[in-house]
Amino acid sequence: MKSELIEKNYALAKERYAELGVDTEAALKTLEKTPVSLHCWQTDDVVGFERGEAASGGIMTTGNFPGRARNIAEVREDIEKVNSLLAGTFRLNLHETYGDFGDKLVDRDQVDPKHFESWMQWAKEQNMKLDFNSTSFSHPKSGSLSLANPDKAIRDFWIEHTKRCRRVADAMGEYQEDPCIMNIWVHDGSKDYTVDKYRYRKIFKESLDEILAEELPNMKTCLEAKLFGIGLEAYTVGSHDFVAGYCAKNNLMYTLDTGHYEPTENVSDAVSSLLLFVPELMLHVSRPMHWDSDHVTLFDDNTRNLFSELVRADALNRAHIGLDYFDASIDRIGAYIIGVRATQKSLLQAFLEPLDQLRSYEDEGKLFQRLALLEEAKTMPMGAVYDYYNLTHNVPVAEDFIADIEKYEQTVTFKRK
Repeated sequence: MKSELIEKNYALAKERYAELGVDTEAALKTLEKTPVSLHCWQTDDVVGFERGEAASGGIMTTGNFPGRARNIAEVREDIEKVNSLLAGTFRLNLHETYGDFGDKLVDRDQVDPKHFESWMQWAKEQNMKLDFNSTSFSHPKSGSLSLANPDKAIRDFWIEHTKRCRRVADAMGEYQEDPCIMNIWVHDGSKDYTVDKYRYRKIFKESLDEILAEELPNMKTCLEAKLFGIGLEAYTVGSHDFVAGYCAKNNLMYTLDTGHYEPTENVSDAVSSLLLFVPELMLHVSRPMHWDSDHVTLFDDNTRNLFSELVRADALNRAHIGLDYFDASIDRIGAYIIGVRATQKSLLQAFLEPLDQLRSYEDEGKLFQRLALLEEAKTMPMGAVYDYYNLTHNVPVAEDFIADIEKYEQTVTFKRK
């Protein structure tokens, strides 16, 4: 698309939004400085560098598109390519199994900050900050219970692992001079009915209490809930009720994963409720199809509504945004770009909403006018504003990124055997 046309379209869009009291320049500045945390596991199908095995323990990647990253160098190469095609501020979210282990098996109760020093250095070179996750799945001791396991030896193994992960995150935060957000999600649950729900949740609570007793100033911990996982359909220890209660009582950040709810639930509705009781939110943006299938995030109602609620609550400074999906059925770099752009478009549309006028209508009881403006806002020229954003940052506009990814396939990923 020619730059002259993009600029002309933006000028018209800017004027149209101004008629509704919306400042497009302010919206673009906010979009530019709003961090989005990329997820490293999209590059290699959640394999990591520990055992070289496919993910298990409640999660699974589907598809076999050629070009999967096979080592730390290729993961970084792919992330750098993704960065080159996007405009904005980005972080990188790592799981513990992506440490720089030097081709040695480092068990999870032995991980140290030294295993992530090269990541810290690389991220600084890329102008990215790091986030982190403990990893309870895909391990011989994972089973169906980790931090909620009645077996003290296994439970202590995972407690030690999680403590060490928090120290890794603290080291990252100190190095980058910005808190590292570390997420705790465990797959713990049962495939069929259990008679000991209370027991397992009590053990889980006690494990978390022990883990979080250590004060670490350069990181923030968040706790993630889930409805169910593969092979754990009947019962999840870390349910939404449990995690919401624990986070509220302990002033802990809550991780809201858009794939971890019933398909008919309006996940965005949880935002305003949670913000009243927890200090911050970590958003894992995904796209569930019938269950937590982790399809590529799209510019759909669920994603748009999520960020609309966040902006309407004036809580952008209390939320951290991260992507969490893994699709091996299509080009993995393309999946990144589609998901990030969908997230940015959803954010931008929320920033461009004529909120002052909508609130005025609502306060005055003008419900027809409110609904009419909400509908008209859906077809406002947000796309022209987003095109201009990408143009001014010298990254591909509209569908132009497709050709870049096809070239990367031929020169890089398709050569991986």
